[in-house]
This record gives sequence, structure tokens and C-alpha cells, in this order.
Amino acid sequence: MEEGLRAYRKTEEIRKKNRETTLKTSDFIYPIFIEEGNNIKKEIVSMPGIYRFSLDQVDAELKEVVELEIPSIILFGIPKHKDEEGSESWNENGIIQRSIKHIKKNFPTLKVIADVCFCEYTNHGHCGVLKNNDVDNTLTLINLRKQVLAQAKAGVDMVAPSGMMDFAVREIREELDKNGFQHIPIMGYSVKYASAYYGPFRDAADSTPSFGDRKTYQMDTANRMEAIKESQADLNEGAAILMVKPALSYLDIIRDLKNKFSVPIAAYNVSGEYAMIKAAGKNGWIDESKVMMETLLSIKRAGADFILTYFAKEAAKQLRNNQ
Repeated sequence: MEEGLRAYRKTEEIRKKNRETTLKTSDFIYPIFIEEGNNIKKEIVSMPGIYRFSLDQVDAELKEVVELEIPSIILFGIPKHKDEEGSESWNENGIIQRSIKHIKKNFPTLKVIADVCFCEYTNHGHCGVLKNNDVDNTLTLINLRKQVLAQAKAGVDMVAPSGMMDFAVREIREELDKNGFQHIPIMGYSVKYASAYYGPFRDAADSTPSFGDRKTYQMDTANRMEAIKESQADLNEGAAILMVKPALSYLDIIRDLKNKFSVPIAAYNVSGEYAMIKAAGKNGWIDESKVMMETLLSIKRAGADFILTYFAKEAAKQLRNNQ
């Protein structure tokens, strides 16, 4: 009898040998929210298992991340003080700057990436300086330079501008280079869509806009070729890594970037994607663990070299158990 491709699926051992895509713990970047204050460990209601920590309460979380051999984290800060410009973001004693110093001192093997944006720091929740009820690109770039320099002086390993401002990568690269931080790479949020999947994150980071939306600076969800243009612009300006956000509804974009560019591609498995799986799992509608791993595998298969995901710890444990 003639054999077809089912011969490659007969046993788990054969399936493993023929597996084209493999997840590794080293693929993951784990987001951590640090809130200014003391004795804070507050679960985010819309993101079960994810917490906002004060700096004095975050060490147990960081220790677990290190023990699970997750190599990198990305930090988001929630300050006490917010203003029109988000000036706390470049305060040398601000929450993110203090967090970077603390982590690099106490967990030196962890690679610390800092989100570079203003939505958590402004009293209006938008990603920059407002002018005529819209974010002014030029004024925001001036402040981006201040923010990224403060993070660099604190000892950050990588910066990740997420506001989708035109020429942000160029301005950040110039500011880092002229101050002796040529070694700090930039992971551009090069393709960040104006997505409805960000809802739970805004609970986590207190970053919901007080009016309007972010469609004048984040990408239209209908557009594909624009993603190539945005990515090429970031590369020309000095980005070392290109990111697609969200991941799951934009797997085609991840593959487009992987096929087009020779730099590493990151993808953000965002809060809404996480929350949906958690909610369906809690209700018994899906096998949460299996859907989690299938989802992460799909992002890797699409072409992501790095996956920013709130599932990092759970997935790392499952990968360890499957060894």
C-alpha cells in the first residue's frame, strides 16, 4: 500500500523529529508592571495571574523569572504624579529609573528592556504632548529624548519606543549615541495597530485616554503594505529589532516582515489575547494550557524571533515539564 504524509505523524517520536517549529523559553520577553508606592501586589482583574507590583514587592516575581530561565523582561511604570507632558518619565528618581537600577543590581543576568512612551505618565492618557487635541509629533520627540536618556543612565539594556511617533527611532538613536550609549539597541514598535485588543493593558497601566482614541498615530487595522513602510523607516533610522503588535490577529504581518527583513522580528501577544484565553479556560470552554501553547507556537511559526507575552512564566513551566 502506498504511504502518504501520515507516515510522518504515526508516533510522538516521529512527530517531534519532523517538527518544523519549536518554542523555547529563550523566545520569551515577560512584561512587568511596577507601580510607585509601597507594599503593592495588586492583581489586574482583566488579566488573571498578572500583577502590579511596587518596587519593594517585585523581587519574588523577578526571582521566579530568573529561575525559569526567561532571559528578558520589559518594564512598564505607573507613577504617582502625572502631568500634561509626562515629565515623571524622565525623572532620574522616577519609578522606571529606580526599577532599572534595582533589577540590574540584584538580578544582573536579566536583560531589562524599557518601554519608551508617555501614556502611563500623562494626565490625559495619550502618548505625547497634546496640541489642538492631538499628539504633536515634534514636541513629543523632544521629550522622548529626555526619557530615553534617563533610562540609559539608569542602566537599561534595550529601549522600546511604543508611541508610533514619526522619526522616534532616529531621535532616540541620536540621543543615545551622542551621550555614549551606542551599545544600547532599539526595539521599535514598528507596526503597532490601533487595536481593540489593548483593553486590559489600559487597566494594568492606567493609560486609558481621557478623550478620543489613538488612531491618528497608531496604524489602521486594515493596512498591510503600510507595515512594510513603517518597518523600513525604523530600520533606516537605526532600529535593531522590529515588532508587530498585536500578534495573533496580525500573523500575516509578522510573516511579511520576516520575509522582507534580515533583522530579528518581535511580536507582542497582547493583553486582550491573554485575557480571552484566560476567560475561556476559566469557563471550561477550552483547554487553556494547550490553547496557550498553540497560540505561542503560531506566533513563532509566523516568523517571530521574540514573543512578548504574559504567558511567559506558564509557558516556560510547561516547556520544562515536557522535556
